[in-house]
Amino acid sequence: MDLATLFLYIVTVSAVMITPGPSMLLALNNGASHGLRVAGWGIAGAALSDLLLIGAVGCGLGALLQASEPLFVVVKSCGAVYLLYLAWCLWRAPTQALARSLNAASGSSGRSAFRRALLVGLSNPKGLLFFSAFVPQFVRPQQPVAEQYLILALVSALVDCVMMSLYAVGGRRAMATFSARVMGWINRSCAGLLALLAVGVGLYRRSDNPAL
Repeated sequence: MDLATLFLYIVTVSAVMITPGPSMLLALNNGASHGLRVAGWGIAGAALSDLLLIGAVGCGLGALLQASEPLFVVVKSCGAVYLLYLAWCLWRAPTQALARSLNAASGSSGRSAFRRALLVGLSNPKGLLFFSAFVPQFVRPQQPVAEQYLILALVSALVDCVMMSLYAVGGRRAMATFSARVMGWINRSCAGLLALLAVGVGLYRRSDNPAL
């Protein structure tokens, strides 16, 4: 893979991933509610989902999801329900949890953040369809295909980590700046956006332009 193609891929995937999707909202909320340590666990979970999704595309599962209407509906429904569940949890989160210090974040919270981010990434059919339509355009058949998919997967995960880190740091700074009451509204705003994204996933059709 030449450097020009790789650079174009980085620029394009960065422009797509910086938009506030479910993973970015989770990073923002984790940074604000639990600190950067827990947010880092969530970022790792989302990055792993990127690697798994692009690996699935390389194995042809993306094309299967595109071709199978029943499978697509099942994955789409599961993703929408899970996003609604997360939105409900964030909406009901106690305000005092937003004001606790970074050192108070426990290992179990980190593991929960990792699991939530991983499931959000894997249960969103738009992610798999996006990678199915996007990644193969940068793969050159005359070169080792598996190696190219590995490079693109690692680059995607790295770019996603950078973007989510920006959201997490922004959430952490907001926590240090605003009152607990304001942070409560921020938390509920994230919950409302997740609920809207859940509706969007539920109404999403394969003929639409896929986006993360």
